[in-house]
Amino acid sequence: QVRLVESGGGLVQPGESLRLSCAASENRFVVNVMGWYRQAPEKQRELVATITRGFSTNYADSVKGRFTISRDNAKNTVYLQMISLQPEDTAIYYCYVKLYNDMDYWGKGTLVTVSS
Repeated sequence: QVRLVESGGGLVQPGESLRLSCAASENRFVVNVMGWYRQAPEKQRELVATITRGFSTNYADSVKGRFTISRDNAKNTVYLQMISLQPEDTAIYYCYVKLYNDMDYWGKGTLVTVSS
């Protein structure tokens, strides 16, 4: 039903910044929650940040103060501005969307590598 197109991943050095984007295709249901999860090698997928349609946000403690999530409701697009990136942030980042019908959708992921 819903297609999620992620972009913005790449290779950066510690201390640098990166901005991820995820656009959700049109659907008959309004997008409720949008967010980002990440999965490092040999680790479980974990929450990074979420944002509701009303712009309430939730962040993992490990990224709070460094990452900022935002969204454009007209474009059904969510962004993740990441600053002060560190090697431990290296992971595949997955876009997440929940519609008002409670259906969940996941993107295919975009790789973020932080290395010197």
